Amino acid sequence: MNEHVIDEYPRLKARTLRFTCGAPRSANVIGDGSRALFLRSDGPEDTVTSLWMSWFDTEDEHHETLIADPRVLLGDDADSENVPAEERARRERAREGGSGIVGYSADESGSRVVFTLNGRLFLAELDDVTEGGEAAVRELCAGRLTAEAGTAPVLNPRISPDGEHVLYTTGERLQLVSIQPWDEYESGEADGNVTLLTASVETDDEADDADDSDDVMGGADEADDTDGTEPGAHQDPHPAENTWKVGLAEFVAGEEMDRYDGFWWAPDSRQIIVESFDTAPEPMWYISDPANPGKPAEGRRYPRALTANADVHLDLLRLDFDSEGRHSIVAFHEIEWDRETYEYVARVVWQKDRCPLLLVQNRRQTRDQVLAVDENGATYVLEEHANDQWIDIVDGLPALTSDGRLICALNDMDTNTNRLTVDGKPFTPAGWNVRGVLDVTDGDVLCVVQRDLELAPDVPQAWQETADLHDARCHDVVSIDYTGDVRPMVGEPGVWTASRGTYGEVVSGGMMGTNATTMIHVVHVAAATTDSGESDMRSVAALIANNAADPGFLPNTSFATLPGSHHLLAAITMPSETSPYAHANSLPVLVKPYGGPGFQQVVFNSSFYWDAQWWADQGFIVLTADGRGTTGRGPKWDREMFEDMKGVSLADQIEAVRALPELDWGDGPQPDLDKVAMIGWSFGGFLSALAVLDAPDVFHAACAGAPPTDWTLYDTHYTERYLGLDPEVYERNSIVADAPKLTRPLMLIHGFADGNVTIAHSLRLSQALMAAGRQHTFLPLTGITHMTNDETVAENLLLEQRDFLRQALALDAE
Repeated sequence: MNEHVIDEYPRLKARTLRFTCGAPRSANVIGDGSRALFLRSDGPEDTVTSLWMSWFDTEDEHHETLIADPRVLLGDDADSENVPAEERARRERAREGGSGIVGYSADESGSRVVFTLNGRLFLAELDDVTEGGEAAVRELCAGRLTAEAGTAPVLNPRISPDGEHVLYTTGERLQLVSIQPWDEYESGEADGNVTLLTASVETDDEADDADDSDDVMGGADEADDTDGTEPGAHQDPHPAENTWKVGLAEFVAGEEMDRYDGFWWAPDSRQIIVESFDTAPEPMWYISDPANPGKPAEGRRYPRALTANADVHLDLLRLDFDSEGRHSIVAFHEIEWDRETYEYVARVVWQKDRCPLLLVQNRRQTRDQVLAVDENGATYVLEEHANDQWIDIVDGLPALTSDGRLICALNDMDTNTNRLTVDGKPFTPAGWNVRGVLDVTDGDVLCVVQRDLELAPDVPQAWQETADLHDARCHDVVSIDYTGDVRPMVGEPGVWTASRGTYGEVVSGGMMGTNATTMIHVVHVAAATTDSGESDMRSVAALIANNAADPGFLPNTSFATLPGSHHLLAAITMPSETSPYAHANSLPVLVKPYGGPGFQQVVFNSSFYWDAQWWADQGFIVLTADGRGTTGRGPKWDREMFEDMKGVSLADQIEAVRALPELDWGDGPQPDLDKVAMIGWSFGGFLSALAVLDAPDVFHAACAGAPPTDWTLYDTHYTERYLGLDPEVYERNSIVADAPKLTRPLMLIHGFADGNVTIAHSLRLSQALMAAGRQHTFLPLTGITHMTNDETVAENLLLEQRDFLRQALALDAE
């Protein structure tokens, strides 16, 4: 390794957005799978992402065609984004750090794709690309509704399956765009843009007169299409705060359920399900910018634990279109279910030739229902599930096969496996924990799994040489048929996902031994015709180019199952051979976990250990251990943290540290357990602060980034899943009351603009520490959210923490 590589790492990491610039991502096959769309910027420090298409010609030659470049479409504005506030919030929920084109929606045939830039809507026509032509790109609308309303943003556009219309929301209006033919566009004909629904404030008098006080959605008629007036069932000439939104996902749906859509097209392109929600029941929070005291604090509703959630509604619309694409609403039905009992809408699924499906959960997430929706908005129960602690939401489910069988998830406590069921019967084998479903057919389910070696000792032939590696540390993409037969799509252990069509798929992911994101497009084409008249299939594959920067080193990381009662999976990163610490007799230990429920750190993907290698070359043995509650080892393991996140997470990190002397360190540096520090962010920050507060005999210093110190300040869906609804449980799991225990050096780090874990968490702990006379360091970050995307801050955070820990552990004196 070049001796300067480690020194340059913090700045390079910051300038490349954690080495994601230039890497292909967000791949989805379109049409039959022979083509695929993906996103990629031009180079290792280019933050502006463009839309690309991967395809093969008739000679099996692979092509990557640029579909849309923000710099061409926006000119100089591409480098200075003007992203609407609602879109910034969605990106924060989705942990989206890029700029330019960050998402897209394609029609069923793959002929058209839509996307937004700076709150404006664009369309790309793709049919000519595979004939050697270019994509035709045009702007459909800039979101201008009326002269009075000004410009409203285009948010979350979704093209209809038939490619004729686009829906988007402004947050307060659901807009329908009718796409005109290209020749009419070039002749100056404008694409139609009309309001379908509005969300508006209901006055007391109007509530008394309304047939249904819950219905605050206004529908547009044909007159509304032309005069630009703002339709709505309830209009107030002096409206108060409009707490209603339409066509968006509420906060907890995006932050905790991984559901970002607020409306859904029917496969026939003539019906729509639309979400509306009222945030008025939620507490009002204010996020301020202390560095700019003249700027008012921004108020927003936040569903903090043990308080009310947003009031969520769904409506079913049936549309009709004339020969010129003009619409009329021919039916409008509120979808009815037991909203009082099942207040969370976890999923909305609408598959071809099938009725819509809803997955709804109760507040405690101990019960759910899979509901079918009829043409009048009535629902009936297809399946119900229950678990004494909580039920997991599995992406891609529920789903129906084309022959009508229902695929659902099951937290099977008897076999300690997260399984899939078909019509209520488990079919995925015990020991194969399903993380997500990627595709469902009549013959199989394509899914991401994590294997338990003890429960599932047998592996497919393709994994024979690496059988022991395909375990909880891998996210493997496999096909499982309804008899339970498992067929892997990828042989290399790693963290993988895929998008599959009838005649092709794209596999994406990362692994150890390489730093590059791997993205492969595979297409299955007809070969020779057999004597029976059937065509044999052959496959062609191509690696999609990766333009990302390389950190300049591969992590010197090894993996271990630690001695102890829980057999914790751990990753241990040692100084590189060129480091001055490579041959030290002993080194301090840096514990670097996440440690919380729902997420892993110990996986077979090099990118998870780049920071660890930088820390190792600063003179540490870096230990990352996944304790109970982290994913991949079955539902019993996940639920051992129930109502005791504080005690279980800390106990497992203590177990991990105390197991280190029992490992074989060979001739390398030995761990110095008299000098142990912990760093972490979010739940890892909570765990780091907890470590020096409650286990100062084991942990001697800590840096806690954005720690949720008081769980009553965090959101409902996440927190109540693990801690329930008893306030006493929250008191036991808070670390604010532990402040008087602090005897070790602690640095708190928090962004003032963090809307997920607000800075109130760190301020409350700091205040308690001050009241108890406990010295600590507090590093507030002006304008920084939970993602710390600012280049300078991201670089300096590593250096500040390093210097703090070196001083705290008296390393500079050695």
